[in-house]
Amino acid sequence: MSTRTESAGEDPIIETREQLISLFEEGEKPADRWKIGTEHEKFVYRLADHRAPSYEEPGGILDLLKGLQAYGWKPVEEGGKIIALAGADGTVSLEPAGQLELSGAPLDNLHETCAETGRHLSQVKAVGDQLGLGFLGLGMWPDKTRAELPIMPKGRYAIMLRHMPRVGTMGLDMMLRTCTIQVNLDYSSEARMAKMFRVSLALQPLATALFANSPFTESKPNGYLSYRSHIWSDTDPHRTGMLPFVFEDGFGYERYADYALDVPMYFVFRDGKYLDASGLNFRDFLAGKLSILPGEKPTMSDWADHLSTAFPEVRMKSFLEMRGADGGPWNRICALPAFWVGLLYDDGALDAAWDVVKDWTMEERETLRSEVPRLALDTPIGGGGTLRDIAGRVLDISRSGLVARARLNSIGDNETGYLGTLDEVVSSGWTHSERLLARYNGEWGGDISRIYAEESF
Repeated sequence: MSTRTESAGEDPIIETREQLISLFEEGEKPADRWKIGTEHEKFVYRLADHRAPSYEEPGGILDLLKGLQAYGWKPVEEGGKIIALAGADGTVSLEPAGQLELSGAPLDNLHETCAETGRHLSQVKAVGDQLGLGFLGLGMWPDKTRAELPIMPKGRYAIMLRHMPRVGTMGLDMMLRTCTIQVNLDYSSEARMAKMFRVSLALQPLATALFANSPFTESKPNGYLSYRSHIWSDTDPHRTGMLPFVFEDGFGYERYADYALDVPMYFVFRDGKYLDASGLNFRDFLAGKLSILPGEKPTMSDWADHLSTAFPEVRMKSFLEMRGADGGPWNRICALPAFWVGLLYDDGALDAAWDVVKDWTMEERETLRSEVPRLALDTPIGGGGTLRDIAGRVLDISRSGLVARARLNSIGDNETGYLGTLDEVVSSGWTHSERLLARYNGEWGGDISRIYAEESF
């Protein structure tokens, strides 16, 4: 989740509807300036007993953040507490129960993305070794109850933790017990954004299936291959889902702004603190009628904050975020941006990917979304067959897009190698979740503690 700091410089008050849309327009970039931003989260645990460390305990999360400063990271504080780090490789931040996230810098190619990820993981592992901490690459805590998990000292999380149980049964699980990998990509125009949004939203269930990595809850199989994805089905219906309007004629910036305005608020950030605005209406804020700030209108930073509180499968800010993948090991962190960059950044690949999904009905898309957490690649698709039947074709399209980009590393390799772990899923027919379940039921003998040795970074 986003880490908020006080705005630097001018922060215009929103007086017109055009200002809302301008945030999306300002994200437009020519193709030669498109970047790749990759975010990934991992669970932090004590090596001695697999316990999730608290923020302030000796050798806990605060000490981890302090230790990382030796690598040039600068602290970001809220209420006098370090809650994030900023540096050349982006931002290191905390999820609600201490999951550690790298929000990577905008980079030119996937070779740089993978190098950035490698630097970060080597740093956290070095500090972790000093503190007795390990880092687990899964989509959901395999053994922890909510009650066993600490809470990080971030104001927005306190508001969300209070609000989540009012609107769904699994929002606290989303906050406390899950990890994800996300990719942020650019667009050149409103029309390009719309096409990229449609393709990525339609194929998000395939990404969920390929990256399925959360089959355990509280030390036992939970009946799902991506329980993390299932959790979103009952987190908050006002801010999640497949967004049918994206596939309607005329979709663009204005329609997404209307959607975001209808998403209930969580908070307003003022004077270094989060004010609880949960359930209030941003349209009232625009009119100067927000009950907690009467007579005050929002700034552009308030609008950007509000956009970060919508959680659909694909989200727009001044770029597009692909949000459908479970957390996982190092090679999967590199594979997710490869998958989406190949599909969305090349014109031919984008057209070919749209041909795969353009005839699906909205009912078929919704069915895919609801069934894929349980069935993964065996989920039925419109017109017959399953996701397994199109997975290889879509990967081939992605590969063709990466070949066309021709971004080479120092030894002349293009970016297609980062798809290797997904090729293995498709060729074998086994998701990572299914492999974990086989080990749990076989060589592990039902002992979930074995997962720490085998799935840690």
